[in-house]
Amino acid sequence: MHERVIQLQDALRHQISQYLVNDKDIALINKAMAFAIEKHEGQVRKSGEPYVTHVIEVAILLAQLRVGPSTICAGLLHDTLEDCGVSKDEIKKLFSADIATIVESVTKIGNLSFKDEKEYLAVNHRKIFIAMAKDIRVILVKLVDRLHNMRTLGFQSEEKQKKISAETLDVYAPIAHRLGISEIKNELEDLSFHYLYPEKYYNVANLVETRKAERDQQVTDMINDISTLLNEHGLNHRIFGRSKHLYSIHKKMTIKNKRFDEILDLLAIRIVTDDNVNPYEVLGYIHATYRPIPGRLKDYIAMPKMNMYQSLHTTIVGDEGHIFEVQIRTESMDAIAERGVAAHWRYKEGTSKDKEQKEIEDRLSWFKDFGLLSTDIDDDDAQEYMEAVQKDIFEANVYVMTPKGRVIDLPNGSTPIDFAYRIHTDVGHSTIGSIINGVLLPINTQLKTGDVVQIRTSKQSNGPSEDWLKFVKTSHARVKIRNFLLKKEEAERKATIVKGEQIFKDEVKKRGLENSELVTRAKVESVLHQFNLKTMDECYYSLAARSLTTAALFEKLVDQRKNILDLGFGRLFKPAPQKKTISKSGIKVSGVDSMMISLSQCCKPVYGDEIIGYITKGQGVKVHRIDCPNIIKEKSRLIEVMWDETFDKGKYEVELSILANDRSYLLTDIVTVVSQYKASIQSVNSIVNEDKVTATTTIKVNVDDSNHLQVLIVNLRKVNSVISVERITR
Repeated sequence: MHERVIQLQDALRHQISQYLVNDKDIALINKAMAFAIEKHEGQVRKSGEPYVTHVIEVAILLAQLRVGPSTICAGLLHDTLEDCGVSKDEIKKLFSADIATIVESVTKIGNLSFKDEKEYLAVNHRKIFIAMAKDIRVILVKLVDRLHNMRTLGFQSEEKQKKISAETLDVYAPIAHRLGISEIKNELEDLSFHYLYPEKYYNVANLVETRKAERDQQVTDMINDISTLLNEHGLNHRIFGRSKHLYSIHKKMTIKNKRFDEILDLLAIRIVTDDNVNPYEVLGYIHATYRPIPGRLKDYIAMPKMNMYQSLHTTIVGDEGHIFEVQIRTESMDAIAERGVAAHWRYKEGTSKDKEQKEIEDRLSWFKDFGLLSTDIDDDDAQEYMEAVQKDIFEANVYVMTPKGRVIDLPNGSTPIDFAYRIHTDVGHSTIGSIINGVLLPINTQLKTGDVVQIRTSKQSNGPSEDWLKFVKTSHARVKIRNFLLKKEEAERKATIVKGEQIFKDEVKKRGLENSELVTRAKVESVLHQFNLKTMDECYYSLAARSLTTAALFEKLVDQRKNILDLGFGRLFKPAPQKKTISKSGIKVSGVDSMMISLSQCCKPVYGDEIIGYITKGQGVKVHRIDCPNIIKEKSRLIEVMWDETFDKGKYEVELSILANDRSYLLTDIVTVVSQYKASIQSVNSIVNEDKVTATTTIKVNVDDSNHLQVLIVNLRKVNSVISVERITR
């Protein structure tokens, strides 16, 4: 057997002997190791070493995390399904169903085919998160597998080095961070940093090395002073210096634009006490002896991070003016800080469901909060899904609480709406207000760590507003809001189509055309292209939205029938053309040849409106909208008129009244919409109403026709805080 394999076998046995005492567990691991050696016989890594060294190294890393025997066995066997032709049933029979399931899950993450690298990254990462949400042990194996591969990445091509490092930095290191495994997270980041940005890596490394001896002496002196202080008070403790890893220094220098000597926690000390020693007592003695820097105390014991991390952080000034970051925690807190959930290896391997295990499951529920187990997400949406997960989960560093003390973590800039959707989708949809630290505040207030947030909801709520999309921070909330608005819009569209269909049927009945060939579906559809419409649903929608008039539609149907007749013998018997008068307003009046025609100023008809003529005394024919209240009771002096399609129409003046909740920049937003939809403004007048809450804006605009006007009105109604938009009739 290869000497290196023998050395690694001994190293693994030594590691598991440190914490596993059950002979059956140790025998199972030895059996798995022997099986892996047998199955990987003859396989060689690019480094030239036997391939089995990789899986034993993975098992050693898992043992250093103090995971359970099943997880270590899965680490030893994780490549046997893919590389050795071993079946899941064989592993299940020789070891256990539990181990076989973990091995299969780890294998499946890598066994996927994709059309391109972009799809591979998005879909593969999503599989990782789903596996993690189902069984945390799968990702523990995957993490240490990736760590060992990163340690031996020097044997790969430069292209592969950068590709694997980028994926490690984007996905695996953040996962390790969120699971609280700082040892693995720090090493993954530094290794990725080395391969992706070698010049920057060595620049930071040189800065650290240049003053290393000086800083080490400063830390040693401070450690001695603090240790003496704690011993005087009889507090059992371990104390040691903590070096800042290179990638975190690089991030602070670039993201926060700090110089190397401005990074306060380069000089870092960690104090680990017995579990029966209160860290707050230690903090009290340190603050009584050294001057703390204001605003730098962080209490992660009272408010643990979502990855279960607990510790006190403070920054103090030493006797010679040097600044030190001090972390204070108990032994059990330190185990979790270093190994995260892996410190609780009994998770899913034990038989008991005690309080501690329930707490671990609750802490891991943040994965399920994002719907990671959902199967209704297509792989086509995987990239958007990944962006949401990476932003919402990995960038979360604001910790707020529910009134019952549940900690919710959110990205910087998050609002009560983001908080509400994190609690539950229905809570988000029914939100009407928010109470932050006992004070009623706007729902777009940015939350800060430590805030206690209470969401006010109402069953009568109309659901989320489109305005929410302007200030929500999390992709999770944005997706939920968009889905609601799309469904609402679709429901409203269907209701509008039904309304339009009824308008059409009423007009057919009014004209006595129920059994006429003129209004068959085929005949109606044949003229829709003249209105830039394609389907009957679009026609019904336009009728209900008043962007198409029944008069215009039925006029086209009549014209179509006339054209068909004209193509036959009907052309031989054409009646004499009726006299018509065309005014400067583009109006046709049948049977009238010498009469003045003008548009009424009370209702200001626009080309495309349903219109009627009113014969005045001495002023010719005044053309009104058919619903104008000034002529609605007239009967004897009305005359049929119609728009002349051949007329080169110009602009039509319309007066609109806009009622809205008063706010800053309301008028600016209204004018912007008018400009966007190419309607020229003639005048604007805006006043605050007596209620001091609403404002009425009167605006005169020039439009091309009724379709142009309707589009403008529809979009003005979408302006934030607008309540209604109506045409004015004098």
